[in-house]
Amino acid sequence: MGFSDATHFWNQRFDKEEFIFGKEPNEYLVLQTRKYLKPNNKVLCIADGEGRNGVWLAKQGMQVVGFDASDIALRKAKQFAKDNQVEVEYSFSDTDSFDWQVNVYDAVIAIFIQFADPPMRARIFKQIYQALKPAGILILQGYTPKQLEYKTGGPSLIEHLYTEQMIRDLTQEFEILDLRCYEQELNEGARHAGMSALLGLVAKK
Repeated sequence: MGFSDATHFWNQRFDKEEFIFGKEPNEYLVLQTRKYLKPNNKVLCIADGEGRNGVWLAKQGMQVVGFDASDIALRKAKQFAKDNQVEVEYSFSDTDSFDWQVNVYDAVIAIFIQFADPPMRARIFKQIYQALKPAGILILQGYTPKQLEYKTGGPSLIEHLYTEQMIRDLTQEFEILDLRCYEQELNEGARHAGMSALLGLVAKK
């Protein structure tokens, strides 16, 4: 899916009053942020959507950069940041058009970025590794193939879902600090609601 197709697809989803993934940050992100990140860290949020994660991180005193392929979602995210009296530096781009700089971020956040097919996913992991400072942290959450049974959110294509082995293969250059597959009730707006099959990863450059 090209950038304009992705924009069209996500704009159709996000073009609603409500926040389709809710306004609360992802639980795994909150847990791992408290363990591994500090105020003033420079953090990149990939595909931050309506801003629930980026705005929460900014409220913890971090310098947050985010991007998304939906300009409608970004409009909501910017307003959400304003309502919460924080600043997030948002740009309208997808993972291929984003300006990935080298050794810039203390952390990169990748929460449900499962729009990526296998070739794009491989590019994203390389880009994340380069963008992190030495000893920088990646926090990732995604769905495992078992999610296809639950149908409570996420993509319907199995090749977009994460297995533990796949994530190990993609993070060979990293040191893995936490990698778990588990099942949990999610309550993240209308789009992620109910029992879910999840994978969580924290990895260090």
